Amino acid sequence: MSERAGNIGAPRAGRYGGDATDVVLAERVLSTAWNVQGDPGRTSVAADVERLFAVALPLVPDTTRRASGVVALWLGPRSWLIVEEPARQRAAPRDFVACRDALNAGGAALFDVSASRVAHTIRGTGAPRVLARTCPLDFDARVFAPGQCAQSLLGRIGALFYRHAESPAFTVMVARSFAADAWGALCLAASTEGYDVEGASPFDAA
Repeated sequence: MSERAGNIGAPRAGRYGGDATDVVLAERVLSTAWNVQGDPGRTSVAADVERLFAVALPLVPDTTRRASGVVALWLGPRSWLIVEEPARQRAAPRDFVACRDALNAGGAALFDVSASRVAHTIRGTGAPRVLARTCPLDFDARVFAPGQCAQSLLGRIGALFYRHAESPAFTVMVARSFAADAWGALCLAASTEGYDVEGASPFDAA
């Protein structure tokens, strides 16, 4: 057993719980998380988003589109979350006000929710099994495919789940006020078999 077996839920890097090594948990820093809202059938929101962010909006429920370090996640028929890798990977940060005004001109809206959400990743062959202990979704790759997203519960917390193309790896996003509860739920679900914690790092859309 890990020497830190009694510290389940601790954020420090290390091994916790049992001795298995097929689950890795980590905090991910969301530098840019913007909510786009608009009717794709009555506004130019889809064309405007592709022009501004170089990524197409997913129009099929619970799907995502990814390009150039940006992932667009479907939240509803008129709502999407745009999450971007750190601005340091570009020549200059994206101008929120300019993007908001451009979308407003086309009949859509843009809201900066970067400060209101936190993200954790869980990866490894045991990741789907651990998530299944905390959420009613079916995380089998034949059902929840790479590139898919879905909103459900993490324990009793509302959460957005995104399965990376590099599977099995998932990002779980929750409201900042529930960050500690979400982390604790993931750690507890993984503790029986054991899990490793990595230090915080920037969000990676891959």
